[in-house]
Amino acid sequence: MSTERSVRRATHSGSWYTDSARELRYQLDNWLGAVGSASHSPARAIIAPHAGYQYCGACAAFAYRQVDPSIVKRVFILGPSHHVRIGGCALSPAKVYRTPLSDLPIDSQIYEDLYSTGHFEEMSILTDEDEHSIEMHLPYIAKIMENCQVTIVPVLVGSLTTEKEALYGTIFSKFLTDPNNLFVISSDFCHWGARFHYQYYDKSWGDIYQSIQKLDEMGMNIIESLSPTGFTSYLRKFGNTICGRHPIGVLLNAVHILQQTTSNGHKISLKFLRYAQSSQCLNMHDSSVSYAAASLQIE
Repeated sequence: MSTERSVRRATHSGSWYTDSARELRYQLDNWLGAVGSASHSPARAIIAPHAGYQYCGACAAFAYRQVDPSIVKRVFILGPSHHVRIGGCALSPAKVYRTPLSDLPIDSQIYEDLYSTGHFEEMSILTDEDEHSIEMHLPYIAKIMENCQVTIVPVLVGSLTTEKEALYGTIFSKFLTDPNNLFVISSDFCHWGARFHYQYYDKSWGDIYQSIQKLDEMGMNIIESLSPTGFTSYLRKFGNTICGRHPIGVLLNAVHILQQTTSNGHKISLKFLRYAQSSQCLNMHDSSVSYAAASLQIE
């Protein structure tokens, strides 16, 4: 193991979200309160966005509202790699992740288990601190778990082939069976506009922003059907720029393994609870990013 710094700093606080603990707690409380009572709880896994909180904080609350902190002891966070190309999954060299609210310790035993599979590499602390896809979930985790003991298992997910999504799905499936584990799948949805090199538009679906929503909803419906192959086919057909497609693919494969291997017939359901766009695109010069919040239940 490396001798790099043991604490990952909250490098995006003060820019992507406030670095004031008091203000942050107030914001998160407000967003969670606005959701009302949980409707698809307790969540074993959630899908939630990772943009700046001014854009997606309210949407993410719909996913986090489904978490029962009295059950959760450990939180796996699967975030896509935006800056470094890796063909597999990478773990952090840190021991603790810092947030303005509290420090979150990494579960060293689970890290050892994952390393022992031979399918995980270690990222550098600089790569870790440069990436936002995991960090943007930490304040929410610290907030909802503030009165409970919890460890985290941050995992940076690279550009996986479908075969590797299945491989990592198999590895994580055994952890998904444990009610004390929560999986946080970090993903924004469609990145639309010239700056994202993606401008798919079907005029029969209405204005551009309506076409984007239709496209996203098609993907969300397939994710709700829990079909890994269906999601892969959808992405190949439309090329939708869902940045967390590989973490989502890993989750769908893990669920697929559970459905195949459990004889006691778990009832598994995934439901999207909220959808939002950063802005409404009306012409080809506009751009937007979509956000969605979902909860996975296993009974």
